[in-house]
Amino acid sequence: MEVKIAERVMPIGSLSERTGVKVETIRYYEQVGLLPPPERSEGNQRRYGRVHLERLAFIKHARDLGFPVDGIRALLRLSDNPGMACDEAHAISVAHLDEVRHKIARLRSLEKELERIAATCSGGVSACDCAIIEALADHSQCRHERH
Repeated sequence: MEVKIAERVMPIGSLSERTGVKVETIRYYEQVGLLPPPERSEGNQRRYGRVHLERLAFIKHARDLGFPVDGIRALLRLSDNPGMACDEAHAISVAHLDEVRHKIARLRSLEKELERIAATCSGGVSACDCAIIEALADHSQCRHERH
């Protein structure tokens, strides 16, 4: 019987190892309400079960995809209520995709500007004559979108 109990519960370090999520991050997810509070041992140690493991895997995957905490909270709420329509999940994912595409566009613009600046200098001169330093100091030449 003790083997089954050991399989059902684990300390935070084991949960961290099994999910690849740092202990501090697990505590943060508890603090912001993404993870339910775990049971406590007689020595007041956190004891996590399969539910925590699965929920943390969900959170980690969502974070790896770049979803913000509020978006994950909404997705978890939907996950906890399987009878609900997935319209909100779709809207959350589409909004996040739009944001990612916007960031990619900004990064491409930034890449072009950095290429332009880097092409102005081949090195070998003193810093006071460096075209890169000069370009960075001249804000009027900045062509990429600022946010």
